Amino acid sequence: MFSTVKPSDSVKGVMAMVVATLLLTLNDAVTKLLTEEYSVWQVLTLRHLFALGVIVLYIHWHAGWDVMRVTNRAGMAARSAYFVATTAAIVVGLSLLPLALVTAIAYASPIFVVALSHFFSSETVGPRRWLAVVAGFVGVLIIVRPGGASFSYVLLLPVFAALTAGFRDIVTRTLSKTDSSISILFWSNVAIVFAALIAMLAQGWEALTPAAAGLLLVNGLLSASAHFLIIDALRLADASLVSPFRYSGLIWATVLGLLIWGEFPDAWTIAGAVLLVASGIYIIERTPRAKK
Repeated sequence: MFSTVKPSDSVKGVMAMVVATLLLTLNDAVTKLLTEEYSVWQVLTLRHLFALGVIVLYIHWHAGWDVMRVTNRAGMAARSAYFVATTAAIVVGLSLLPLALVTAIAYASPIFVVALSHFFSSETVGPRRWLAVVAGFVGVLIIVRPGGASFSYVLLLPVFAALTAGFRDIVTRTLSKTDSSISILFWSNVAIVFAALIAMLAQGWEALTPAAAGLLLVNGLLSASAHFLIIDALRLADASLVSPFRYSGLIWATVLGLLIWGEFPDAWTIAGAVLLVASGIYIIERTPRAKK
């Protein structure tokens, strides 16, 4: 059966995903800048409070409060826990590591999704996708280089984030059958605000400058806008078409890292990232349509 997606919609879907990825990478860059002056937990608390404000306005003026109903409470709690772990690991990693490096390793999450699906869902993973998974893990090892002179345990933070993101996405597959995307987005943000606020109160609060408050507002707008665009991209076009364009984030991260911090990935990081991207795109293309 041929796809019913119009060519014009496909182009719009691709553009929405590219712009969404750019906004998410800008969001990470702004977060990294803020962690240079404020604690990770204060940045996380305020960033997601601003994002919640944007989401609440969207619900009130557009979606309606009925979309907030939670049907699968256990699934929502699990998804929120994995979201907290993933977000915290990414932001701590951003505060300590180059932007492009964290971005490259974080793109291992589709590899983990396929590997975990074999054990935690009814999905059958064929030998070709298993080879892609192995290739993706090799890409991670090339970037991290455990045992090498440049290895640091801090490099395991984005690896951990990719792993928990894999669990998060598997739970989301089930949760999205019963609960709305906006509800999932809202409660996940509530969870990270609650967890980060507890850590921030234990560590202490530092007064915000007007510039920092403006950056946090920008953070909230970038994050919420990016997630809405991702939803729109998947509505307009097949996931198999638009999903590979998420990897454009590696280009944006490299450009921003170079312009803001003068960072450029070394040859090992580039080689590992290329292997990761190739594996991820192959997995997307080989995923059965019902799973995409």
